[in-house]
Amino acid sequence: MSQGPRPARARQTPRRRRTPEVAEQEIVAAAAALLRERPFRELTVDEVMRGTDLSRPSFYVYFRDRHHLVLRVVEHLGSELFAIADSWLAGGGGRAEAHAALEGIVAVYEEHGPVLRALAEAAAGDRDLEAAYEALVTRFIDGTVPHVSGERAGDAEPREVAAALVWMMERYLTQSLGREPRTPAPVVVEALARIWNRVLYDPAEA
Repeated sequence: MSQGPRPARARQTPRRRRTPEVAEQEIVAAAAALLRERPFRELTVDEVMRGTDLSRPSFYVYFRDRHHLVLRVVEHLGSELFAIADSWLAGGGGRAEAHAALEGIVAVYEEHGPVLRALAEAAAGDRDLEAAYEALVTRFIDGTVPHVSGERAGDAEPREVAAALVWMMERYLTQSLGREPRTPAPVVVEALARIWNRVLYDPAEA
């Protein structure tokens, strides 16, 4: 008795090949997308990998765990922020360069504000993430110190003035662009520029 032709097997779609760098970045991007919608404590490896074209086991090729993944998200966004503000942080330029740096930083927060807010909140409960987040802020403080002259600092230590400026800016950006309703970006830029100009440059010109 003839059994007839065998049904054709469903052809599996081959996974797209990519370099390790591209695969890692795809996972980081998927995690960042999820952090826009939920806190770090609700982030799972399964959900992250569903946002990629990679298999779940691939996650552990690039990351030890989700904490390691989120540290990479911090590094990625930190690199983006520093690339924008590098010329001013390196000590070059004055008011115009500072304003351009503020515009760039605000643009990053306008795009990634919810992610940066989620990272800031997660840092409060995770030592490694807290250390990485504080290291990011400290780099901005270190770059700001040379711009705070002794005369402009008054009786305060220049580093304390720089720390106050940077932490104030971090909190303001997180609150104004990290949640809805958002403050319009131009308003945020002008508010920050007014404060930074009055502290670092001639108040009469602010």
